[in-house]
Amino acid sequence: MKQVTIYTDGACSGNPGPGGWSAILIYRESRLELSGYEAHTTNNRMELMGPIMALSKLKEPCEVLLHSDSSYLINAFEKHWLENWQQRNWVTSTKKPVENQDLWKQLLSMTQKHQVRWIKVRGHSDVALNNRCDELARGEIRQHAGRA
Repeated sequence: MKQVTIYTDGACSGNPGPGGWSAILIYRESRLELSGYEAHTTNNRMELMGPIMALSKLKEPCEVLLHSDSSYLINAFEKHWLENWQQRNWVTSTKKPVENQDLWKQLLSMTQKHQVRWIKVRGHSDVALNNRCDELARGEIRQHAGRA
């Protein structure tokens, strides 16, 4: 299997508000930067869009090291929130519908094709590629909404 490293981030100006997502994919010496914008969204949705868009670029099953500063994203996989939500028919422990089910379901489908290892990084620290993702996501908001 090919080994791919991915960094992702999401940003929102207001929550909800205009948002941007980003991803950087690295395979051997190649690097691909992706980013996008949504006019009315939430920070959590943007944190999920980065990995979704990055994984959608992989043409075959890969071993993926996916780095994110989103506890929401990482904990859902590492602390088995997703498994629990599915067992409870997409209801949280507080009996509320799980937010962003559409994106979680997309992401779950994609992670069945790849071997993904989730790596939590500290946001706004000395992780250069995480900082670059933040810059790309915020850049989308500035470009489209004039904020961030």
